[in-house]
Amino acid sequence: MRQYPIEKYRDIGIIAHIDAGKTTVSERVLFYTGISHKIGEVHEGAAVMDWMEQERERGITITSAATTCFWTSTRDLSRAKDDDEKQIIRKEGEYRINIIDTPGHVDFTVEVERSLRVLDGGVVVFDGVAGVEPQSETVWHQADKYRVPRICFINKLDRMGASFNFSFNSIKERLTPNAIAVQMPIGAEANFEGVIDLIEMKAYFFEGEHGEKITEKEIPADLKSEAEKTRTELIEKVVEKDEALMEKYLAGEEIPANDIRKTLRKATTSTELIPVLCGSALKNKGVQLMLDAVLDYLPSPLDIEEIKPIKGTDPKTEAEIIRQPNDSEPLTALAFKIATDPFVGNLTYFRVYGGVLKKGTYILNSTKGEQERIGRIVRMHSNKREEVEEMYAGDLGAIVGLKNTSTGDTLCDPASPIVLEKITFPEPVISVRIEPKTKADQEKMGIAMRRLAEEDPTFKISTDHETGDTIIGGMGELHLEILVDRMKREFNVEANTGRPQVAYRETIKGEAEAEGKYVRQSGGRGQYGHAWLKVKPLEGGKGFVFVNQIKGGAIPQEFIPAVEKGVKEALDKGVVAGFPMTDVEVALYDGSFHEVDSSEMAFKIAGAMAFQEAAKRAKPILMEPIMKVQVIAPAEFLGDVTGDLNSKRGRIEAMNDRANIKVIDCKVPLSEMFGYATKLRSMTQGRGSFSMEFDHYEEVPGNITQQIVEGKKQ
Repeated sequence: MRQYPIEKYRDIGIIAHIDAGKTTVSERVLFYTGISHKIGEVHEGAAVMDWMEQERERGITITSAATTCFWTSTRDLSRAKDDDEKQIIRKEGEYRINIIDTPGHVDFTVEVERSLRVLDGGVVVFDGVAGVEPQSETVWHQADKYRVPRICFINKLDRMGASFNFSFNSIKERLTPNAIAVQMPIGAEANFEGVIDLIEMKAYFFEGEHGEKITEKEIPADLKSEAEKTRTELIEKVVEKDEALMEKYLAGEEIPANDIRKTLRKATTSTELIPVLCGSALKNKGVQLMLDAVLDYLPSPLDIEEIKPIKGTDPKTEAEIIRQPNDSEPLTALAFKIATDPFVGNLTYFRVYGGVLKKGTYILNSTKGEQERIGRIVRMHSNKREEVEEMYAGDLGAIVGLKNTSTGDTLCDPASPIVLEKITFPEPVISVRIEPKTKADQEKMGIAMRRLAEEDPTFKISTDHETGDTIIGGMGELHLEILVDRMKREFNVEANTGRPQVAYRETIKGEAEAEGKYVRQSGGRGQYGHAWLKVKPLEGGKGFVFVNQIKGGAIPQEFIPAVEKGVKEALDKGVVAGFPMTDVEVALYDGSFHEVDSSEMAFKIAGAMAFQEAAKRAKPILMEPIMKVQVIAPAEFLGDVTGDLNSKRGRIEAMNDRANIKVIDCKVPLSEMFGYATKLRSMTQGRGSFSMEFDHYEEVPGNITQQIVEGKKQ
């Protein structure tokens, strides 16, 4: 039996730049909702949601953690006359909140990507000193891509240099003009005391050891006029979204708080407005009111249906199918994450969009066309598991022991197959050579890498055909460091790694055509393959497109896939420096065959020969990953830092002041950034820091291309 109606579900993610305080916010949420009875602090290595050893040692989130908690609005509870009435209100007004706490470090962007794909809402946390930071922009654009409604929480307002107005304005300028303040702080930095609710026009103070007691008071006199001005801006933005409210407002009538909330909820769900709240999670101020806002403004699975219906395709006919978010629909679920649990083995995290998932039943993995049996279903609380018999529409959970399911697969009722849209992931930008330390580690390393690649779609394994070395690719140095560390800890594999290598790409700038002819005669049956290809560039990010333009049977149909296969193999090797080639369209337009000697192998070789020749004539170039870098350093080191960035082929795009420090935004090639952390520390007496994320691929200058090509030849 379903315990909570679907309209009382909230499936949300907590997302932010690294160090904005996401996990501290999550820990307070678990404490206030009664899931944990002791607050786990990140800086003490005791956070419930950061359960991996590496997370606790480094104080960062590496893998997204899911949990479920329950909350009743503090506004409703404040109306209770005694404890008995409180219990009744709590029972009637309780909501189920499924939360995913995501990493903030750009190297683990895959965790944010797949979490946003299955969530209905997000709480975006900002540092009250720094405001919008580079990764804040990245996660914001990821949320835009999946049309995830969100609220903002400006955190750390107790810190020195914190400013609500600065952070709020940076959200409006750099992310969205639709952000509106629904709260404002009382005091700042060490004097930050509480929060003003601009809808109710009341001040709230948080007392008790952990701020669990909320006291409602009058707004302090010195903040009254500012609060009224900010409230007027809020009302004006909200009434624009509802004609009836607009008429009332223009007639000079007072708009009831409930009507403001109702209209703001609608506008938030459709991502037209974004409420901004404030507080300090570490100092236990404002988190309960943030939870109220999750109930007030973020959508339930029913609300989300209107802005992004659950669409899929029939695997047989490819016709579009729309599922409703209710239990009577056929089962429709998406596997969004695979994890290896040391106690139960393989865990497949999923979101149920429609229908009911029951233990002991058979389901269809429609992406792979295979049936799987549901053995155990668990509800996750970070790394702890609670066994359940069934999961309903809107639920997030995990299945133990699925054999053939991977990230992005659709799980559905075998009688009503549907394939939901897959999740797309970025390609690796960095790689290292890896080798086992001993013969005994050889086999274990293969198993460990395969397991880790199943879990993390941005972790890629390949072999260098020239040297036979194993190469692993990922999103950054930290990403690969953590994966090698996990091999050691979880799989007891000792491995040596080489220096990090940049994941260069090759492409072409011009159009060309060429012939590939493979003829071998060695007594008996020979080999004959002959193909003419045209190549032309595609716009960035389009990958590879093969076009069959053969007319009149110049090449029999059965040999055309072999030509495409040969082209694909040649693409992997490139023609400039042996790096994979991308963003190329290849058209097969002519050729010939021999009745007896032609074979798939011959046409595959002919396709590879023709492509290599055509690519060499089509102005091939080398491309390198360019990173978006933000450097934060005291003003007195500005000259040294900018001079060093210029020497790294960096383009400085903006310089801003933040308190008494300088913030430099620039674009720098990844190849120039290895070892930058050490160099920056020595240039700034240990006071500088930086963050970096992938931005785009760009052509490598000719002189550097020459060095790279020669480096490959050594």
